[in-house]
Amino acid sequence: MIAPDPAVNHPLDVPLEEIVARLYAARVGALVLSMANPRHAHEHRVLARHPLPADMLLVAGVIDTTTNYVEHPEVVAERIERAAHAIGDPRRLIAGTDCGFETAAGMADVAEEVVWEKLRALREGADLATRRLL
Repeated sequence: MIAPDPAVNHPLDVPLEEIVARLYAARVGALVLSMANPRHAHEHRVLARHPLPADMLLVAGVIDTTTNYVEHPEVVAERIERAAHAIGDPRRLIAGTDCGFETAAGMADVAEEVVWEKLRALREGADLATRRLL
């Protein structure tokens, strides 16, 4: 059996639950959190248990930047809606990507044409979620 590559599979990522208090203490206007990749997709529950400070926004990563799979706009909308419900106010949420498209160490690049399709899906999903939430 081949051991998982920590740079690819994220098995050593610190759980949000363990660092949320420190993140909330940071003097920043927004937190950017990965919420699309399988390692972090559940962490909206942490935000529900630990309310986002009143002066902070959330930039939720709702597009996985490490795969050539293009998310369906409905999947993107669902991710946005989960994050919005967790923080309690959709006006304090910005939909984003999990990370940059060139930051996956040890992995093949996401094809440029796929990047644009993923960004289109992000826009379409955000439009769907906005209609449902506001």
